[in-house]
Parts: sequence; structure tokens; C-alpha cells
Amino acid sequence: MKSCGIIGGMSWESSAEYYKLINEQINRKLGGLHSAKIILYSVDFQEIAEYQKNNLWEKSAEVLSNAAKSLEKAGADFVMIATNTMHKVADKVKSSISIPLLDIRDSLIEEIKAKNLKNVLLLGTKFTMEDSFYVDYLKKRGVDVVVPESQDREIIHKVIFDELCLGITKDSSKKEFLKIIEKYDTEGVILGCTEIGMLISQKDTSKTILDTTKIHCNFAVKIMCQC
Repeated sequence: MKSCGIIGGMSWESSAEYYKLINEQINRKLGGLHSAKIILYSVDFQEIAEYQKNNLWEKSAEVLSNAAKSLEKAGADFVMIATNTMHKVADKVKSSISIPLLDIRDSLIEEIKAKNLKNVLLLGTKFTMEDSFYVDYLKKRGVDVVVPESQDREIIHKVIFDELCLGITKDSSKKEFLKIIEKYDTEGVILGCTEIGMLISQKDTSKTILDTTKIHCNFAVKIMCQC
């Protein structure tokens, strides 16, 4: 089994889900008392959130690159950034190490194409929904992405940072998200923030839900089991 290096803590709520999902899948595949070989480097999200808010992406790239180097030194065979937003600095993190970086966007694109979805709605932080690093990355690879209107983006962003990153789930917020999901005419919905799966799941809508946390973990397990 290969060792998975996770850069987490952004937020720790979704990082805990990464740890749980990967271990559950490894045990299902291998049985017995098998668990996943995981090396977790958990950063302080307050520091990263401040860099995001103040557009200091070079600073956050430095923090994540140092984390990736530490994971490589600790014996990780590959690295994952357990958040969508911080893939804005994925290229810089990737260039700082000699082991592979499993990009959440690549695993998502493969899943979208496997499901033959014609168009998808992107939900995430404002950085993910508005910046080119995510939307353009998907579009250049043939994915038709729909971004919510400004007012909807504000609602989504606020719920993520004020509630989900703190482990808070509210029925009122779930209703707002579902209203937004049904507002746009798409076949699929990208849960493009690793915390949104705490609030929305496939049972909530007839549209195909693309939970990036689960998708990212699925692809990590495939790599880990390529012995």
C-alpha cells in the first residue's frame, strides 16, 4: 500500500472526513484490520483564511509548499490538498516536491466525464467560483461549468465560512442551497468546497451530486492500492 500525504486543516472538519473516508475504503478493499497509510499535515486555517482575505496567495503557497515538503520527507508517496480553494496555489505546491500531487480538479473532471454530464453547477467559496484557477481549468478540459449569480455566491460563501467550517449545519442554510441548486438548469452539481457535503447529499436532489471530498478520496484510494 502506498502512503498518502494529506495537507489538511482547511477546515479540520473536512480533513477529518478525508481521514474517515480513505480508511473506510481501504478496509473495504483489503478487509481484516487493514487501515490506510496516511500522513496528515494540518495547518492553522486562521492563518490561511487571513491570507485568502487579503489576497496574499504567495504566503499561503509558501505554507502549503512547506507542508508538502514535510510530507515528502516523512515518506508520503503522493500528496493531496484537502480543499478546493487552495488549488489556486497547486502549481507552486507541485513544483516544490518531487512526488506527485493528486489534484482535486483532475479527479473531478474524470468523474464528470465518466458520468457523461453535459453541464454542471459549481458551488464553493467565492475564490473557487470567481477565480480562473478552477472554472477555466474545468472549461479548458471540456466541462461546461455554470457559476451562480453574485447574490447566490454571497450566500454560499457566507454559509461555508460562518457555519460549515465551524461544524455548524442549519436547516435554513440547506434550504437556501437547495433553492440555488434548483434555480439553475444543469444536470450535475459540484460540491466544490470540501465542507458542503456536510449539508447537501444525493438524497436531497434529483440532480447528480459531485462531492469533491468523496471523489478526491476515491482517487487517492485507487493510487494507494496500486501496489
